[in-house]
Amino acid sequence: MEYFYAPPGSVTPPTLTITGAELSHMTHVMRMREGDALRVVDGIGNCYDALITSISRQEAACRITGHTQRLHEPARSLTLGAGVLKNPSRFDYLVEKACEIGVVRIVPLLTARTIPRHAKTERWQKLCVAAMKQSGRCVLPEVLEPVPFGEFISSCEAHALKLIPHEQAELPLSPSRSAGDGPAVVCVGPEGGFSDEEVAAAQGAGFQSVTLGARRLRTETAALVACALVLQEEERTPG
Repeated sequence: MEYFYAPPGSVTPPTLTITGAELSHMTHVMRMREGDALRVVDGIGNCYDALITSISRQEAACRITGHTQRLHEPARSLTLGAGVLKNPSRFDYLVEKACEIGVVRIVPLLTARTIPRHAKTERWQKLCVAAMKQSGRCVLPEVLEPVPFGEFISSCEAHALKLIPHEQAELPLSPSRSAGDGPAVVCVGPEGGFSDEEVAAAQGAGFQSVTLGARRLRTETAALVACALVLQEEERTPG
């Protein structure tokens, strides 16, 4: 079933409306008509099955026929802090795929070895909307403005599982080590990785330094591997 996004304000049970870019996609790309069925997510954990009752140039009105909460969402809330990359397209890829696998918050990091200072938060958020729909999620991940690395590690929850993959670490990120359903944070560096001082600061803030194996991984690869391992626990069942 085709997925669409409607902000919470557009949902007033037993009806909801589709507008803007989502309406354009519905009418011009999908060629949907009155009576067609669709699935609508609101980005805060609600998923609605609906039928189109009317379509105009301004909106598509829909009647809600079913409601599920946290469909396809992992039990664990995972934040990814990732060093901003020199190649913007690679960070775009990281954002998109992190959203697909279940990350709920992405924080671009400014580190000692971060070369660019570009911020495309609006673009990254749009990528998350598309990835949320494509992967069948109902929670829209948040992409924050870039922050300095030190500020990020000091702001993380004290009781969260906090991991920093590092090539010199010896402790493997194993299934048993990442087990649980509490909040978690994964932190990966930019090209060149974190400096020794940054790794030490992260450890001082409660981060565990872990290895992802013998091979050297790109930032986006390391981020996705680590996040997938942390989120491999059973997902919530529809309720």
